[in-house]
Amino acid sequence: MSSIHDFATWEPLLRLVRDSHAEHLAAPGGYFTGQIGLGGWTLPAPQPRPEPGRALQVADMQDQFTAVERVQAALRADGVNNVSYMVETAPDGKTLLHVVDPGPAVEYGVVSPFVGSLLLVEGAVPEPWRRLPEEVPGAAPAPSADPALLERTLRERLPDAIGATEEEIAEAEARIGVALPDELKALYRVTRAQWQDWSGDYEAQERVSDAVGCELFSLDGLYIADAASRPCPWRFAATDAVVTAPDAAVQGLVGSPGWIVFGDNGGGDRVALDLTPGPGGHTGQVVMIDHERSIGAALRADSLTDMVVNRRKHWRSDSDWDRPPVVAGVNVRSPESAAAAARPEPEVLRIGGREGEPVGLAPVIGLPRLRTLTADPGTLADPLEIAGLTGLEYLSLGPEEWRVLLDAGATPRSLSAAGIEVQGERHPLPILDLANELLALWDRPLISRTVFEARLDTGR
Repeated sequence: MSSIHDFATWEPLLRLVRDSHAEHLAAPGGYFTGQIGLGGWTLPAPQPRPEPGRALQVADMQDQFTAVERVQAALRADGVNNVSYMVETAPDGKTLLHVVDPGPAVEYGVVSPFVGSLLLVEGAVPEPWRRLPEEVPGAAPAPSADPALLERTLRERLPDAIGATEEEIAEAEARIGVALPDELKALYRVTRAQWQDWSGDYEAQERVSDAVGCELFSLDGLYIADAASRPCPWRFAATDAVVTAPDAAVQGLVGSPGWIVFGDNGGGDRVALDLTPGPGGHTGQVVMIDHERSIGAALRADSLTDMVVNRRKHWRSDSDWDRPPVVAGVNVRSPESAAAAARPEPEVLRIGGREGEPVGLAPVIGLPRLRTLTADPGTLADPLEIAGLTGLEYLSLGPEEWRVLLDAGATPRSLSAAGIEVQGERHPLPILDLANELLALWDRPLISRTVFEARLDTGR
């Protein structure tokens, strides 16, 4: 089995790129970049045009599929999920193929094909992902919570269901490390929601879903929706924040050790019992965890009894309120100077998408909670002012701003992760070198690069 570091793995792909863009590659500075993963790829080769009146067929793109499949086979053999590459022409006329392995200290690139966020501290996660629930004195189950009524209702709706034994319930509790609330035990005593109990009868499964109000997981499928169950790249996670309104029913968390997921709405949103409610909520309320969001959950019912008996199907997020500006922006739609963001609350400051003079950071130096700064290239008056932001855990800057910090030995050592903001057309290799300089400062694994040479006329 070939490896991603063997030229034979890449030869079909290299020929495709070279034959499709020979003129561009022959021009000074011409290059193409792309990525290939087990679930998709980017390939700078044109889509074939079928004959008039005929739809595009798989056979029309067979060369592309064959080239990509060879690389994907090597990825599987090497135990790697994705790889980046660049094709360019050297001054001596040779075609160069750069195979880039970001390594374990670089997240998958979103903007750049090579460099996502740099993970400077192994295992570190952004602050919102470290936030635990706050204690709410006096939190209690809702008056509607009634395990006996819940069990009677479900037995009437599902007279032939097979329920879980006390031993099976205890095994589930031991596995997830949380005692199941009485309502959830009552539900599973009626139906354990195992596929083998339905003997392949999809209608039986639908009857359970209709009776409960969601696609019910079996006891083996229960899990705790803690922060680790909701991963998010540093680039996005570091610019978000956890905020809970004073009267919120649900705490605005990434995840909680008290969110017990027991079902799904059929669209990927999880249904959970909430044992860590907000100031305006109830212990054991039913919440929905939106799969398209990274923070927060929405209230569906005050109790599992309420959801099942009254067939609650809709859910609501807590309404907007006059929350402190924990995420501040300096751009065309927000305050035009950092002074407007100089309040005690901001955790995140984003600078970019603006016109006018570069921004000075003096007004925000000393802010007690500021942990993230992102600044588009050219938006900072003096990058060295960043040295005064001693609590940063994430910093994203343009290449020139990073160069200023590195040359002055002023890179904040408090960082757990970093981003390089690349705008417009920039040659990738200097960006890779810059990323490796930052990784080396934290003694992290570097981005590696394998270079193959191939002449245009022979392909070798």
